[in-house]
Amino acid sequence: MSVRVRNIGIPGLNPPEKTCNDRKCPWHGNVRVRGLILTGVVIKSKMKNTVVVEREYLYYNKKYRRYEKRRSRIHAHNPPCINAQPGDIVVIGETRPLAKTVHFVVLGVIGKQGSK
Repeated sequence: MSVRVRNIGIPGLNPPEKTCNDRKCPWHGNVRVRGLILTGVVIKSKMKNTVVVEREYLYYNKKYRRYEKRRSRIHAHNPPCINAQPGDIVVIGETRPLAKTVHFVVLGVIGKQGSK
């Protein structure tokens, strides 16, 4: 019995090996990925099917003519087939609003933080 896996249209990203029946999963459900594609580190995974992803970026300060490090935390839906844990480096994609504060979904795990 083969399970339908959708092509989400992002090159270089392979579908997960596990399957799920989550409607909010981009691979096995009916959620489309559009807009931003970001990379970050999972900080928390205490909510049910939701993780907090922190990403660092550089912001140019015009007054001092320098860059400064900034970081933001984004809530993302974590499908059961991916199941990202704290410390994982993940790729997240923008979707329609899935909950009050969730507008992103985890697309895949790249690796662990601190490993090369």
